[in-house]
Amino acid sequence: MTTAAPSASADAGTRLFNRELSWLDFNHRVLELAGDASVPLLERLRFCSIYANNLDEFFMVRVAGLVDHVVQGTIPSDGTAPQETLDEIAERYRAMLVQLEDLLHDQLLPSLAREGIEVVAFADLREAELAEIAIVFDEQLYPVLTPLAVGPGQPFPYISNLSLSVGVTVRDASTGESRFARVKVPEVLPRLIRVGETARFVRIDEVIAHGLPSLFPGMEIVASSTFRVTRDADFEIKEGAGDLLEAVERELSRRRFGDVVRLEIEESMPASMRAMLIEALDVDLRQVFATRPPLDLSGLNVLTRVARPDLRFSPWQPQVPERLVTKDGAPVDMFAEIRRGDILVHHPYESFTDSVERFVEQAVADPDVLAIKHTIYRTSGDAPIVPALAIAAEAGKQAVALVEVTARFDEERNIRWARALERAGVHVVHGRVGLKTHCKLALVVRREDGRTRRYVHIGTGNYHPSTARAYTDFGLFTCDEQITADVADLFNQLTGFARPQGFHQIWVAPMHLRGQAIEEIHRCVREHSVEAPARITMKMNSLVDATVIEELYAASQAGVRVDLIVRGICCLRPGVPGLSDNIRVISLLGRFLEHARVFRFETSVETTVYIGSADMMPRNLDNRIEVITPLLDGALRDRVSAALALELADTGGSWELAADGSWNRLQPAGGSAPVFAQEAFMRRAQATSIPGGQPRLTQREETADRIHRGRSSDD
Repeated sequence: MTTAAPSASADAGTRLFNRELSWLDFNHRVLELAGDASVPLLERLRFCSIYANNLDEFFMVRVAGLVDHVVQGTIPSDGTAPQETLDEIAERYRAMLVQLEDLLHDQLLPSLAREGIEVVAFADLREAELAEIAIVFDEQLYPVLTPLAVGPGQPFPYISNLSLSVGVTVRDASTGESRFARVKVPEVLPRLIRVGETARFVRIDEVIAHGLPSLFPGMEIVASSTFRVTRDADFEIKEGAGDLLEAVERELSRRRFGDVVRLEIEESMPASMRAMLIEALDVDLRQVFATRPPLDLSGLNVLTRVARPDLRFSPWQPQVPERLVTKDGAPVDMFAEIRRGDILVHHPYESFTDSVERFVEQAVADPDVLAIKHTIYRTSGDAPIVPALAIAAEAGKQAVALVEVTARFDEERNIRWARALERAGVHVVHGRVGLKTHCKLALVVRREDGRTRRYVHIGTGNYHPSTARAYTDFGLFTCDEQITADVADLFNQLTGFARPQGFHQIWVAPMHLRGQAIEEIHRCVREHSVEAPARITMKMNSLVDATVIEELYAASQAGVRVDLIVRGICCLRPGVPGLSDNIRVISLLGRFLEHARVFRFETSVETTVYIGSADMMPRNLDNRIEVITPLLDGALRDRVSAALALELADTGGSWELAADGSWNRLQPAGGSAPVFAQEAFMRRAQATSIPGGQPRLTQREETADRIHRGRSSDD
């Protein structure tokens, strides 16, 4: 998909891509993966579901924000007219809908049917299947369905966010009176119902539609059609809100009634029903989208769970790094191993369970551990970290949890965790109004030889075991005195009442992270020469911050080579003569979600490498507590540098951004086999998990790795 964009010039409006449209480009790349015939069939279906879920959040937050600007007559911080952006989003979204429909109905579903996995229309069910569905309707659906009619004394019902509904027009034949009614599809039931012993499925909304006579006895069913509503689900806690926990709970109750920002309808919906819904829901006609069913693609996840491993990626078991296991296979003493030298783990290639979870569990069990402090942004019920903190508190250790109760769409879960931890005696801090605690930190204080020693884990991803198996992230374990003192000071500043102070090693937002990143860019410019070229490599989820982008432009103009690996939004325009000639931007997608934030600054004087939680976005740099840490160990710096080089050499799942805004999928040169960085990392992890093993790359990966390590700024 090509983003229509003007030629770049010195004008501010042409130096940056639009944030929202850049995000749409990212989600289009996800859709391209779903269309990639080399990807296993059920994984392609999963990418369709991911694509749709991404759009749900985009409309709930970003589109809703633009609608607010239109209503209030304000202009977003990027200076673009909000209605123009909304119109462009709608135009692109409609084009992507057509592409998705063609992919799903012309390729994926027919291919699945040939593999014996079918989504069949109700009219195509066999006699025995119809009998089975009748029983399902009577026993499972009918008891929980609630028809809500509209008429005198019966106002239009509330339609909850992202709910699937069957709209019905019914008529009383004796009086000729017609009414509209809504039947909500139960959220607790799967969107696809399996029939028979084979993998044949029918949509739940079709089953409900054919059972409508039971819900409206004595009435004529004139028409029925499925629709889905998306509401504004974002909120902001204002300064002076008082108790943060109570303020969040109030806003969560209001979120249910947010304005409608998208109405999805079946393309076959009668015009009269469509007009009635638009009026009743007070939705802008431009935010109404007609499509072929199914409307809720999350229901396709039922198909991805069919027992057909041959149609999925081969299973991956995260490996235990060599340093974290003894020769006989037993876990090592984490603290002793960290004292021996810093440890870097790379998830999901290396085990989260045998590193991060092991670190916390050992701290809980160790009688010499005095305190455990942890940030919690997103976690889950299967994570042992939260109960471990409770056990530590019950054992008399000082246990502290910074639980971010405004983590978007995890607010209710985090509030429950916070209250459970408080009941167990953990010191819980809920964060600060206007500043999300997004950093990924764990601090352990241990008594050793008559004094105390601190150990920390600093990560790029959440303490969430499920995402640790699906997201690529780095984590550092260290007992370096300056880094651990910095983390201890930060915890004290966040839990206490103190003016933020400087730090020895770590970068902290919003205090000075942006400034320190810019100073490293300036250093590369100062130390750059033709004879000794400097190079900047940044890997992140999104690049939006205009100040950082302008500094990267300046570095490019000074001759510094800049390589950016940006998974999602990128507002920087690369490859513009005189502006960004020396900047290259790629986006890497694959079976794992690229999530790590890494920053490397290379000159002939010094090469520094940093990892942490922050993207280069105003929200991260100005409105969140973020931590970036240096890698002080040379071997770890080299390891991360090699990982970045391999990703820059990827030709299997990478796209490159052009100056005109188009993203072009990279292809291997000269017909050679593609380089898949994620596959290479899996092989490396398997090799290095064996004591004495050596990383093994294919010949083409070694060649690509060597080329990118040796690239100079004038290549």
